[in-house]
Amino acid sequence: MKQPHEDIQVVIITGMSGAGKTVAVQSFEDLGYYCVDNLPPALIPTFIELVENSGGKMNKVALVIDLRGREFFDQLFEGVDYLRMKPNLRSYILFLDARNNVLVQRYKETRRSHPLANGEAPLEGIRQEREMLEDLKGRARQIIDTSELKPKQLRERIMEYFCGTKQDVFTVHVMSFGFKYGLPIDADLVFDVRFLPNPHYISNLQPKTGLEQEVSSYVLKWVETKEFLGKLLDLLTFMLPQYKREGKSQLIIAIGCTGGKHRSVSLAEYIADHFSDDYSVHRSHRDIQKGKEKAR
Repeated sequence: MKQPHEDIQVVIITGMSGAGKTVAVQSFEDLGYYCVDNLPPALIPTFIELVENSGGKMNKVALVIDLRGREFFDQLFEGVDYLRMKPNLRSYILFLDARNNVLVQRYKETRRSHPLANGEAPLEGIRQEREMLEDLKGRARQIIDTSELKPKQLRERIMEYFCGTKQDVFTVHVMSFGFKYGLPIDADLVFDVRFLPNPHYISNLQPKTGLEQEVSSYVLKWVETKEFLGKLLDLLTFMLPQYKREGKSQLIIAIGCTGGKHRSVSLAEYIADHFSDDYSVHRSHRDIQKGKEKAR
C-alpha cells in the first residue's frame, strides 16, 4: 500500500456566487494544482484518501465548493474539520467576496440568475447567500474582496499568496484606502488617520500623492503623526508575532484617510518599510488614482 505523502496542500475555494471562483480555479490550475470544481463536501474524506495514496502525484489540490451543491453545504464544516485533523495535510479556505452592488451588476452583465434567487431579483439571493456563508467566512484563512479587481489582478493576488512560497511564511500586506470609497472588507486591521494634518489643503501638494517625497515629508513632520506612529508601531510589533503564532499566513493592515491619496499612502509606506526586514511585506494603494481632482 502506498504511503501518504508527507506534505499535501489542500485549498478550499468558496465564497459569494459571482465573486470570481472560476477565475480562481483557473489560476490554481496554472499553478499546478489538481482542481475539482463543485465537489460535494461529503466526498472530501474519500477524495483525500485518493490524494494520499497517489504517491505524491497530487500533493497540491484545490477544491471549489459553492451553492450549486447547497444540499450538501452543511457537511462542509465536517469536511474542514476532517482536513485539519490530518497531520500530513495543510488546509486553507480561500473566501472570495464582493460588494452586493458589484455582484448584482455582474449578474446583469452575464444575464444569469442567482442560484438562490428562485425567480426573484438577484439581490435577494445574494442576501440569503451572504447569511449562509457568514460562519464559513469567519473560518477562512484568506479573504479576497474582488469588487475592485479585474480578473488579471485576482490572478496576481492568488499568485502572491500561493506561488512558490511556503504557507508557514507569514506575510504582512499594508494597504492604503479612502473612506469616501468604502472600507476594504478583506482587511484584518483598520486604522483611521483622518485626524492628521491634510496635504489636500496645500495648493502645491494637492495634485501629488503620498508616494512623493514632498507629501510624505509634510505628513510625517507633525508631532501628532510621530506620536501616532510610535504607538501604532509598538502595537503592531506586539501583535504581528501573535498572529503568526496563531497560524495566520497573512495579515492585511489597512490605513485610511478621506480619499486614499495623501496621508494614508504616506503612512502605509512608512509602516511597510518599518517591518520589511522582519516579515515578507507587500504594499498596495487601493484608491490612489481615484478622483484625482477631489481626493484628499
